[in-house]
Amino acid sequence: MAKGTRKTRTRSGTPERGESGPVAGTFPIDTGTCELVRDQYSDDSWIIQINGVPSSHVNVADPTVLDFEYMRWIAHLVDSERDKTERLRVLHLGGGACSMARYFAATYPDARQVVVEIDGALAELVRDWFDLPRAPLLRIRVGEARAVTETLTESTRDVVIRDVFAGNTTPTPLTTAQFTTHVRRVLAPGGIYIVNCGDTPDLQGARSEAATIGAQFEHMAIIADPAMLKGRRYGNMIIAGSDVPIGGQPALARELLGGGVPAHVWQDAEVRKFAANAPVRQD
Repeated sequence: MAKGTRKTRTRSGTPERGESGPVAGTFPIDTGTCELVRDQYSDDSWIIQINGVPSSHVNVADPTVLDFEYMRWIAHLVDSERDKTERLRVLHLGGGACSMARYFAATYPDARQVVVEIDGALAELVRDWFDLPRAPLLRIRVGEARAVTETLTESTRDVVIRDVFAGNTTPTPLTTAQFTTHVRRVLAPGGIYIVNCGDTPDLQGARSEAATIGAQFEHMAIIADPAMLKGRRYGNMIIAGSDVPIGGQPALARELLGGGVPAHVWQDAEVRKFAANAPVRQD
């Protein structure tokens, strides 16, 4: 059956085996439920909610469309530091609907990507719903993010993106110095580690995350909107670490200011001032 047409379902609400393409509904997954909702503002787009929490947004027609601001910030940061012609090696910790993986597959044609997703049923649904590249361009590996990272070979990734949440919190084992050491080992020279950090207005979690990343990497950057940086609301902040300077490209600052939610980028000195006296997280 062609994509975009309505599919029949089993009594449980799960799409019939062998059919493909997104269809609105609520589906059982290993970690609870996944609800697929059509975006009311775009016939080509879908919102994925995991246990009632918006997790991903996918534009089926155009993978370069990233509806979530923090995903656009990640894309702008990587684009400002890496050449589109290179064979970018990306490790995604946390899969969701593979929105970021679809973006990089479209913009870096020679990219090789691995998405680590703990929920095998969700991974199967996403493969069924959306037009994802196949291996070796994109592989989905079912497993726990830290356990998988610890098994990976040294210097085999150019970008590692951590976007893992249980509810509205990143599991503690993925925020510690010991885990960050494994990420640093897996990254090739010049590689970038990027985390999506959700925090409350007191920013204690973000400061500690920055301190932990800064203890392993010589250079850091933070991207967030001004209200978040000033501790005025709950939201998302992108924290990145590398062994080379990052975040200083003029084009990046322009791109961030031009978004629907204008954002600022802090470079290493500002990030270290922000993280001063915050504890480095330990296992």
